[in-house]
Amino acid sequence: MIKIRDLVFEYPTARALHGVNLDIPAKAITALVGPNGAGKTTLLRLMAALETPYAGSVIIDGHDTRLKPRDVHRRLGYLPDFFGLYDGLSVRRCLTHAARAHGLPAGEVSDAVETASQSVGLTDRLGQAAGALSRGLRQRLAIAQALVHRPGLLLLDEPAAGLDPSARRDLSRLLLSLRDKGMTLVVSSHILAELEDYSDHMVIIDHGRVAGGTAFKGAQLFIALAAPDDRLPNFLAKQRGLRLLQADASQARLVCEEGAERRALLLQALIGADFAVSDFGEDRRALEELYFAQLNQSGEARN
Repeated sequence: MIKIRDLVFEYPTARALHGVNLDIPAKAITALVGPNGAGKTTLLRLMAALETPYAGSVIIDGHDTRLKPRDVHRRLGYLPDFFGLYDGLSVRRCLTHAARAHGLPAGEVSDAVETASQSVGLTDRLGQAAGALSRGLRQRLAIAQALVHRPGLLLLDEPAAGLDPSARRDLSRLLLSLRDKGMTLVVSSHILAELEDYSDHMVIIDHGRVAGGTAFKGAQLFIALAAPDDRLPNFLAKQRGLRLLQADASQARLVCEEGAERRALLLQALIGADFAVSDFGEDRRALEELYFAQLNQSGEARN
């Protein structure tokens, strides 16, 4: 879907990207993570054909952003970190304006507005003024404006910033639903604890370079027992849909390659087999350890 080759970008006083090479797969959610000032936003703006590379190329769906920026614009939606809405317009009129601004034919606008509002859960707010929406609903409207022209690619810069926990959970569900409908998403974020909720891949950007990354092939789980039980490793090894990373009589780390229902069945099976389960949940620490380890390796390589 996206091929980035030898990408270099410079501001008047500094080089922001240093020969970035990256392939971003279609119909998946790729998270760009890294420290503030690492180059994530610059990279997103180059993908969105809003900046011109100093050197190298960004190819989106076969189109070079430097040579055919308008063709690229029609194929993607972009939500910047700081977005604006027309607060005096209704949600319907905001979406109508965005659809026409993206060149959607007049005869297709009404259906596109209905589809976009349904995708983000705003069908019951179409008549409400944008300025009267909560922070979470304003975020949903901004995302709807970015996808109202039916793009295949959505670029989001820090979409969870400023949202409360409930709104962040709703955002994760929204991103997953868009991916499941066949959309490709690239999300810039520094909130590591939420990445595994909605991301398929993580790419670490540091000092304008790709510093590492990983693919998430299911949820990584941690299991602990209140009392040691030598049966645990063998029991887990026999369970379908699991990839055992480490296990002993007291605890285990594993990857569940299926969804929430499979995790629920695993917990039920453990309890049914009389294991004294004291802890069962997603292993967030592993992701943070991977992130900081790769970031440290990148720093050592630069030095």
